[in-house]
Amino acid sequence: MRQVIEVAAPDVAQPAPRTAVTMGHDGFADFYRAELPGLVALARGLCGAAVADDIAQEAMLAAYRRWSEIERFDQPQAWVRRTCANLAISTFRRRLVEVRAYARMSARPAPPPLDDVTEEFWAAVRSLPRRQAQCAALRYLYEMGGADIAATLSISEGAVKVHLARARATLAARLELEEE
Repeated sequence: MRQVIEVAAPDVAQPAPRTAVTMGHDGFADFYRAELPGLVALARGLCGAAVADDIAQEAMLAAYRRWSEIERFDQPQAWVRRTCANLAISTFRRRLVEVRAYARMSARPAPPPLDDVTEEFWAAVRSLPRRQAQCAALRYLYEMGGADIAATLSISEGAVKVHLARARATLAARLELEEE
C-alpha cells in the first residue's frame, strides 16, 4: 500500500508583474522592494537558506548596475529572477566542488612527521620575508639554481642572489649555524 504525501511549496507572495516603463532610480527602489522577497525564496529553494539573502542581493546589485537597460525590458523581473537562479546554481555547484575537494583531501594519508631539526629549519624558513622564503624553499627542496629560481618567480637572477644571501644569513643566525 502506498501513501501519498503532499509537500507544499513555501508561501511566497508574488509581486504583480510590472510593465515596461521608464522608472528611474526611484523605480528601482520600488522594483527592489517588490522583487526581493521572491528572489530570497528562489535562492533558498535552489541552494539553501545559508546563502539565499546574499544571492538575492547579488542579483539585485547586478540589476541596479544595468538598471537603465533593464527597466526598459517588458519583464525586468524575469531578468532579475533568471540572474538570481543562475547565481544560485553557480553557488551550489561551487559548494559541491569544494565539498568534493575537501573529501579528496581528507582521504589522503597524512605526510610523515619531520624530525625536530628539519621542522625547526622549515619553521625558520616560513618566518623569513616572503621572497626570501620562496627562494630558499626552491633552492633547498628542488635544488634549483639561481636562473631556475629567477624564472620560476619572475624576478632577476641578481634579486635571487640577494634574497638567498639574506635568507642564509638570517637562517644561520636563527639556527645558530655557521654560514658556508
